[in-house]
Amino acid sequence: MSELLEPLTRTQEAPVKVSAPEIATEVVASSAPNGLSGRLLSLDVFRGLTIAAMVLVNNAGDGQHVYGPLRHAPWHGWTPTDLIFPFFVFIVGVAIPLAFQRRLEQGGSQRDLYLKILRRSLLIFFISLIVLHGFPYTLEKFQHIRIPGVLQRIAVCYLFASLIFLKFRWRAQTLLAGALLVGYWLALKLIPAPGFAPGDLTMEGSLTSWVDRTLLPGHIYRPQYDPEGTLSTIPAIATCLSGVLAGQWLQTKREALDKIAGLFGFGALCVVVGWCWNLAFPINKALWTSSYVIFTTGLALQLLALCMWAIDLKGYQRWTKPFVIFGVNALALFVFSGLLARAFSVIPTTKLDGTPGDLKTWLYEHLFATWLSPINASLAYALAYVLLWLGLMTILYRRRIFIKV
Repeated sequence: MSELLEPLTRTQEAPVKVSAPEIATEVVASSAPNGLSGRLLSLDVFRGLTIAAMVLVNNAGDGQHVYGPLRHAPWHGWTPTDLIFPFFVFIVGVAIPLAFQRRLEQGGSQRDLYLKILRRSLLIFFISLIVLHGFPYTLEKFQHIRIPGVLQRIAVCYLFASLIFLKFRWRAQTLLAGALLVGYWLALKLIPAPGFAPGDLTMEGSLTSWVDRTLLPGHIYRPQYDPEGTLSTIPAIATCLSGVLAGQWLQTKREALDKIAGLFGFGALCVVVGWCWNLAFPINKALWTSSYVIFTTGLALQLLALCMWAIDLKGYQRWTKPFVIFGVNALALFVFSGLLARAFSVIPTTKLDGTPGDLKTWLYEHLFATWLSPINASLAYALAYVLLWLGLMTILYRRRIFIKV
């Protein structure tokens, strides 16, 4: 997990290195000459690609004009946008064994590690809840604050996946992940939400939606449900555990090509299994269905394998620098880019037609909408926002500044 929002630290001479589970990407050297050893640049790049995509889809200039692949699926089904969040959760899982092994080898006790895991999880959860969801920090805002969220789910998944990794071996971890997915499937299929039939997977009628409405009334994303809600976090833990298992595979002493082939082959199997399971339990990001977990895990494994082959094994690295810059400050980027976007939406200005508006609308209209079609202007705004943050993150990267908890 990222070391997020600790006081700024600066390393003057040492190479860029962040001692945090999300960032540490070291693997055990293979006995073969071409084994992957040292820092896995590919994992930083994969993380950077994912967080850049997350910023892009979250910051369209006009939410009414967005290309289909940059929208979430309306309910069942998936788009490329629906892959971003599970990929990030998967990456958090991959980094857990890679980082924890180093900490334990350096002589840290398991008790200290447990305390750090708990501390980070709570900090990330409440930083997101208060700093992001609480903005613009009014009493009314806090009275109706949304409690679930992206970072909240990441914090919970990191907490449980870390504890499971420390307490159980990989076979037990696999069985636990499978039990979570099967148990969630059976619960949603067999247990009816009050007033609805068993197996109802609609926005209003699913058991997951009912649990969120019951436990967190007035504090969820929509009146009917929350896409990062309580019950659907259970299968998300399995997504994180899949990353944990992948990270342990990378620590084996197999040759590099064997590791890459194993990731890609098992990923292909997961894609097939997830797609077949979709026939009985639809792929659905908002419900984080078990078929969605298996399917997106398969794609994440394949993309990680491709990154490792191209970047770590073949050395195609010239294009990677922007994504490394994003990757080593990923959660800080998510928090600060979210805060700035919220600030843009509350600063009052006047629209081109003279009606009241906000700074985001002013920037969108004056910089893009006057010369591009609505859908291309909306995309151009989002791309410009990503480039703005690439510039800001580059300043931190060059000065060896990393924001931590």
